[in-house]
Amino acid sequence: MSTASELIDRGRFEIKLGEYGVGTAHSLSDPSIHARTQDYRRQTGSRMMPLGKSDVRSRIPTADYHVSRKIDGEFAVFVLRDGEIFSINPGGTVRIGLPWQEEAMAALKKAGITEAMIAGELYVHNTERRPRVHDVAKVARQPKTVDDIGKLRFGVFDVISINNQEPGETYADTWQTIDNVFAGGELVHPVETRILSDPAGIEQLFKKWVEDESAEGLVVRSDSAGLFKVKPRHTIDAVVVGFTESADDRQGMLHDLLVAVMRDDGTLQILCRVGGGFDEDQRREMLSDLKDMVVVSEYAEVNSDYVAYQMVRPDWVVEISCLDLISQTTRGGNINRMVLEYDEKEGYRVIRRMPLVTVISPHFVRLREDKQAHPGDVRLSQVSDRVEVAMTDSDAKNFQLPTTEVLRREVFVKEAKGETMVRKFVVLKTNKETESEEYPAYVLHYTDFSPNRKDPLARDVVVSNSAEQIDALYAAWKEKNIKKGWSPAGDATLAANSNTTDTAPEKNDKKSAAKPAAEKKSVKKSATAKTSVEKTTKKKAAKKKTPSKKSDGKESTSEKSAKKKSTKPKPR
Repeated sequence: MSTASELIDRGRFEIKLGEYGVGTAHSLSDPSIHARTQDYRRQTGSRMMPLGKSDVRSRIPTADYHVSRKIDGEFAVFVLRDGEIFSINPGGTVRIGLPWQEEAMAALKKAGITEAMIAGELYVHNTERRPRVHDVAKVARQPKTVDDIGKLRFGVFDVISINNQEPGETYADTWQTIDNVFAGGELVHPVETRILSDPAGIEQLFKKWVEDESAEGLVVRSDSAGLFKVKPRHTIDAVVVGFTESADDRQGMLHDLLVAVMRDDGTLQILCRVGGGFDEDQRREMLSDLKDMVVVSEYAEVNSDYVAYQMVRPDWVVEISCLDLISQTTRGGNINRMVLEYDEKEGYRVIRRMPLVTVISPHFVRLREDKQAHPGDVRLSQVSDRVEVAMTDSDAKNFQLPTTEVLRREVFVKEAKGETMVRKFVVLKTNKETESEEYPAYVLHYTDFSPNRKDPLARDVVVSNSAEQIDALYAAWKEKNIKKGWSPAGDATLAANSNTTDTAPEKNDKKSAAKPAAEKKSVKKSATAKTSVEKTTKKKAAKKKTPSKKSDGKESTSEKSAKKKSTKPKPR
């Protein structure tokens, strides 16, 4: 087991205020901690069924339930190990030095617990209104005062491990452990929970906590009946941009709609597909009208049956309802949706993907004939006011990704059979990994040029989100490929090939970093071009050599031959 000094590399943390610091999962020597956090989030999310209040009696059977008030905060796991305590979320953000963590450590030690992984919700205590996830982002990222840090609290709702043992067989056992350790805590406490045994009681608690006290929702747990999330339905006004038609016996009816919201720059961002909430008359009438609105589009998307949407003029605004909006993947990454620009003559043009949300259980409510497709009526902030969405203020048409940096670059050469072989290693830091899961943090690129081979140019590319891993791969590749006879290239060679910094927008960048496998398709073409250039360069270099003369001033036979060859026209 790692010691305290080995588990956390404090030199990798950014100190925000006092003892409070923020780092990444790379600042922990044990990568399994981050992996277990992501696995817990993914498994719990896959088992949790979203419901509305009207579904409680019909979808939740009679059983024993632990019903908790849902806190609107940031899911996190706090870890106690080797005398150190910290929290980590699925995105890999690690936090240390918070007052609530000190209280948690004291409670665990009092209970005789020396190792623990505890799941819960990090939130900001507010006496005037219910907590919001936006509050966590604001306070935890850039606290202004010590009081701000003191407002951060942690609501415990599950145990992943205690003293290297998994919790009891039932959630009742787990809850008893939580209550024994954290009951009475001020900064760290069990989430507010009631034990109920019938759907009617859950419905009444929903009215009290959610409707009367504005809680975000309920989490309902039962070992025998399952796991449920009960929330009020939200409504969103969105513009219709596409549709599909039903097949077989339902042909002639609308299957579903593709809807979007509008960004401040006037672009349309795909929100979701809506297939429920229509009656049969609406499906017939809407399909007939939508067929007259079809326009061209360079963007294509398919529905759940793999039928392509027909894109339409953004004339219709519809009101939809949903149970939840999810702005992050289970691994903590952004959920990206396509941004489009509409032109009356050209139709839809692709801009790029940007962060938005996954809409849970969307349903059609009604057509909004009183609204139009402009930012005031179908604004993106309908979504971002409820959940945190990155880059909502960015201009999608002019947005460029961060510039890629060249971290390391080495070129080696070797002479063999009168030819020069070249091997080059380049490590790139993309600076884009936080923008999208499509981009790795680091790219290692290896080029091997040998004109004596049948295929002169060979390339290999690997990617990683770990600086330590990419450094280890770099060292291993260099040790394997640079043996006796290879020497570093001169400054001229380095300068000639140093223009690798990437400033292009997303489309170009994906080709160079995010999808390095695509480079391999162009190896043969590149090899042909490179071979031609290398051969021409070598011929020119050979012709510049001045023939030596004997001491009597006469040229040797070989020198005369070389001189005759040098009078031939240079290849172009």
